[in-house]
Amino acid sequence: MKRIFIFLFLMASLSGFAQNKNTYHIVRKIPVQGNQFWDYLTVGSQGNLFVSHGDRVQVLNTKSGKVIATMKGLHGVHGIALAPRLNKGFITSGEDSVVAVFNLKTYRITNKIKSTGAKPDCIVYDPYSNKVYAFNGHSNSALVVDANTEKIVTTIPLPGKPEFAVTNDKGKIYVNIEDKSMLACIDTKNLKLINSWSIAPGEEPSGLAADFANNKLFSVCRNKIMVVFDTQKEKVVATLPTGGHTDGAGFDPALKRAYSSNGSGTLTVVQEEGNHFKVLEQFPTEKGARTNCVDPITHHIYLPTAQFYPLQKGEHWPKMKPGTFVILDVAP
Repeated sequence: MKRIFIFLFLMASLSGFAQNKNTYHIVRKIPVQGNQFWDYLTVGSQGNLFVSHGDRVQVLNTKSGKVIATMKGLHGVHGIALAPRLNKGFITSGEDSVVAVFNLKTYRITNKIKSTGAKPDCIVYDPYSNKVYAFNGHSNSALVVDANTEKIVTTIPLPGKPEFAVTNDKGKIYVNIEDKSMLACIDTKNLKLINSWSIAPGEEPSGLAADFANNKLFSVCRNKIMVVFDTQKEKVVATLPTGGHTDGAGFDPALKRAYSSNGSGTLTVVQEEGNHFKVLEQFPTEKGARTNCVDPITHHIYLPTAQFYPLQKGEHWPKMKPGTFVILDVAP
């Protein structure tokens, strides 16, 4: 009997060790000056992190944790898209319905393009078509801009309110339609909507990530689930539980892991194993850490958040405590 107990103890210890190897941890908290709200963030090819922050985009060096540039003069930044081969970046300035163009070396804004729709939110650069797609959250449309000339090409009507979008770099862009609980697909060659699908039981999809090598999309939804959509079968193939106040999604192609950042204070880690998916961990982060981006080289995940005052009657969002904005640097 004693040997059995020892065996069981050793097995439990080894099991715990294996779990600890997979446990995520907060490496550091990077303080960033400013007291405004944020939305998406994007990691560049050299590891620099582009952070939306109210009326500006701040560029952080992820090694030093220092802000190396700030692009101001914007109004309600949401998304940042990068086109390295053109030495350009593109920013959605939602409150004035503008797409700002900046130089990737000098970090200077060089042009502002007035959108044909209201409140551009997510923005995607598609190398296949060499065009930029800014998704107008209040106009149910996508603005298409030629990345070379910076001229408006067309506006594509969408079946509802667009949220996040991803490109497969082969002629298709997929976008969450938040108010219809759908996925829509744009043909970037002919510049038109070609299909849309229900993602039930997912409701109000926000963040979207992709594993195009295996034809999978990961939509994170406000009803606390991640929906896995197969782009070949054109149907939902799995659902997994997440946390509350979900907003952002990410995917690490090397680790085959999808992430859901939840404003309630968790990061859902989903492991892809062939055509099977499982929740690997519900990692505690901090309240408000609702968006994320993944560095595919270092496997670090970056999540912006801050501390807040208690929500007052009549407020939709709580007020941020001054001087508390940080980027959580999370790693496996």
